[in-house]
Amino acid sequence: MSDMTATVEPRVESVPVRLAAVFLPAPLPREGRMAFWDPQDGQPPLADTELTVVRRHGAGVRRRTTPALSLTLGEALPLLVRARRDPAAHPATACWGAAALHALRLTARGRLLPGLTATGHDAWRAGPLDPDDIAHLRALAAALPYEGHAVPLPGPGAIRLPEPEALMRAFLDAVADTLPRTPAAPYASGKPFAAREPQRLPDAADWAAEVAAGMDAGVRISLRLDLSAYNLFDDEGDGARHAGAAIVQVHSLADPTLVVDAAALWAGDADVAFGPRARVDAALAVRRAARVWPPLDRLSEQDVPDVLALSDEELGDLLGMAAPRLAAAGVAVHWPRDLAHDLTAAAVVRPAPGSATDGTGFFESEELLQFRWQLAIGGDPLSEAEMDALAEAHRPVVRLRDQWVLVDPALVRKARKRELGLLDPVDALSVALTGSAEVDGETVEAVPAGALATLRDRLTAGIRPAEPPAGLHATLRDYQLRGLAWLDLMTSLGLGGCLADDMGLGKTITVIALHLRRAHSEPTLVVCPASLLGNWQREITRFAPGVPVRRFHGPDRTLDDLDGGFVLTTYGTMRSAAARLAEQPWGMVVADEAQHVKNPYSATAKALRTIPSPARVALTGTPVENNLSELWALLDWTTPGLLGPLKSFRARHARAVENGEDDEAVTRLARLVRPFLLRRKKSDPGIVPELPPKTETDHPVPLTREQAALYEAVVRESMLAIETAEGIARRGLVLKLLSALKQICDHPALYLKEDVPPSALDRLPARSGKMALLDELLDTLLAEDGSALVFTQYVGMARLITAHLAARAVPVDLLHGGTPVPERERMVDRFQSGATPVLVLSLKAAGTGLNLTRAGHVVHFDRWWNPAVEEQATDRAYRIGQTQPVQVHRLITEGTVEDRIAEMLEAKRALADAILGSGESALTELGDRELSDLVSLRRPT
Repeated sequence: MSDMTATVEPRVESVPVRLAAVFLPAPLPREGRMAFWDPQDGQPPLADTELTVVRRHGAGVRRRTTPALSLTLGEALPLLVRARRDPAAHPATACWGAAALHALRLTARGRLLPGLTATGHDAWRAGPLDPDDIAHLRALAAALPYEGHAVPLPGPGAIRLPEPEALMRAFLDAVADTLPRTPAAPYASGKPFAAREPQRLPDAADWAAEVAAGMDAGVRISLRLDLSAYNLFDDEGDGARHAGAAIVQVHSLADPTLVVDAAALWAGDADVAFGPRARVDAALAVRRAARVWPPLDRLSEQDVPDVLALSDEELGDLLGMAAPRLAAAGVAVHWPRDLAHDLTAAAVVRPAPGSATDGTGFFESEELLQFRWQLAIGGDPLSEAEMDALAEAHRPVVRLRDQWVLVDPALVRKARKRELGLLDPVDALSVALTGSAEVDGETVEAVPAGALATLRDRLTAGIRPAEPPAGLHATLRDYQLRGLAWLDLMTSLGLGGCLADDMGLGKTITVIALHLRRAHSEPTLVVCPASLLGNWQREITRFAPGVPVRRFHGPDRTLDDLDGGFVLTTYGTMRSAAARLAEQPWGMVVADEAQHVKNPYSATAKALRTIPSPARVALTGTPVENNLSELWALLDWTTPGLLGPLKSFRARHARAVENGEDDEAVTRLARLVRPFLLRRKKSDPGIVPELPPKTETDHPVPLTREQAALYEAVVRESMLAIETAEGIARRGLVLKLLSALKQICDHPALYLKEDVPPSALDRLPARSGKMALLDELLDTLLAEDGSALVFTQYVGMARLITAHLAARAVPVDLLHGGTPVPERERMVDRFQSGATPVLVLSLKAAGTGLNLTRAGHVVHFDRWWNPAVEEQATDRAYRIGQTQPVQVHRLITEGTVEDRIAEMLEAKRALADAILGSGESALTELGDRELSDLVSLRRPT
């Protein structure tokens, strides 16, 4: 190669991957370079050198000079790795990309060896290489096209190209010699192997030869443990006991099927298969392994280094940390096949003998439960005598049940200190359900026994449908009968429960049936929003005629002369009259729309906790809207103490689940919560037959030119302010930015707060892709005599839509938070009768409490931050009583924050199935770079 131009700082991201890559080794490996050239004789961008390559010429080949771009390995590695999966990449470049990934993985595994170049200078190289590494290297070399090694070897005579495998190996060494040279390297490997400048080490030749000769030069060693030699070795002649022996074995890297004991190799019996140098390589490999595990030093003192006597301490060291260290150094440790490895320990929780097996007696008892370690072999528990024998053992291998058992010292300590303390019933139940417990800051497996296991089995067993109670004037569906059976089980055990069915699946009638089934003389108290008092009274009168029902609400409320039945009150009244309600005996307390008490520190939640009851039932379609503390608040009311204190619940369960850090945490929490929370969705197999099909469609919508210009201007101006702000001021600016962008995505007139005159209403669709698509959707469904609900989170947008549709002579109503209750009911009646085929609703005001089954279409004009809120809005149409298919349309502007939020909502919906949610406020904690990536406008390609 020769310089063509002055030095050019290459922009790696501009290098087309269609160019062919070739590696150019150098005497000092880290100075090797990657050259990119065009086999089609093109001029590569930013070409800075000339490259001599071999090209086909007629029936032969000839040298030819071509322009090329030369990069250092540090510059080329990111490009090569990306090209590996790029379908447009040249095959040679893709192949070198695979070699780059292999080199990076070797480095990440610590497969680096220090050594010397032919001129005596310091250089790292890739090694030791396992047989799998070598096989992968050879496969890559076999796949390398000629363009990837087309630079001929120097010298006169016939043209010779470098062998692909040798060139690939030189590339691996060059990467290994490049990456470790960091500011921290002198402290880890010494200065000669840290600097990029070459360091000549004239006195290190013998050391370098030893490093190079063993671990990847042809052989590796392993240790095969033999316990049959137990007690036979006595190096000192004083009767010292030994646990066994390690047989040294030698493996050929060239042929993995060649394995011999070192004694055979030393005797010369394996020279033909292994080669004459194998004995030297094996001795050097043993010497290097001794640096990792010093007992191997004794092998160098013997004539035949094949058997190593092991003391108890040495065998214990192998059982502990030595085996992983040896494995990392390329020395495998093989345990005997007949050695039992399955000695385990579990923390067992059991009630005292004679405890009740039903939940009521169990939880009313003040007796604490035993909590202790139980050891087992192969799942078969050890007796107390066997655990005593194990506790007295001081050896890593012991004899139990006529077999050798490998013993972890940690298990011996558990056998010695079996008692873990005592648990109260609620903590014991939590341990039984999750199958785990915290012991000395460590999560361990926990197993219930006795009456506690019986209770656990009852709670986790499948629920069979219950028989409908006498006096119920309704036919319950199968899933409602199963819900009734579950609630009956939980309340009969003295445990509460949360019925978290989707909206519209009949939670009210299920609770009415439960009241009739329990047949308590004490009344049932129902606490609900004021808007649902009338619904509860109508449902009770309709489905349980003759059952007394009283409203405890308003100035004339009273609890005098109660005779069973139902008492209905609101959350506001309950909060102000909690002391009076607490004086009245209740057979059951029901909290409807229980998300109203999701904040455990609110006055409403605190007041509800003061009302005693043997049975507590929470009803909600959204047990979690923002975070898992809401779930804790519900279940800590229904079953106090189940999830422990809120602080420890956040530390042990909530943070790991909400952040997606620990799949096991999700599983553990679900296992604990599942018996106390019954969640059914309309998509469940047992419910789908009761409902017509529901189709959900995302409609990508482009921004108009006006919207795009506004969007980019707001992002640019807002990010400048956000980057210089801190704390609560920064969070406020982020929320303001997100709201502005969502309004721009809806319509520029909404963001600009324009007062659109009637004469301009027909031009609204030209300014917003969403408005234009809404017109198309409504034209189609109205032509088919359909009806639609249009939800938006902005009342201003709802008014724009309504005015525009009215100007087009489309019958439409607008329902929002300021709509009076009588007018609200008239709007619902007009829609249900078909007089008004389109109903525009604000999401928060109309997301619950409405039955709008006339609608066959639901349009979400903009996206809310929580999928549960959107689903509740959809459930105004998709609920029991719906007879036609429901189509859900979500309008999403392409390339905007809405697009990215749609992706996040999909992930959140998956986590919501594990009882999880997070709110808009989480986005305020994004860093400047992440926030910019979230809100930046991405042009569709």
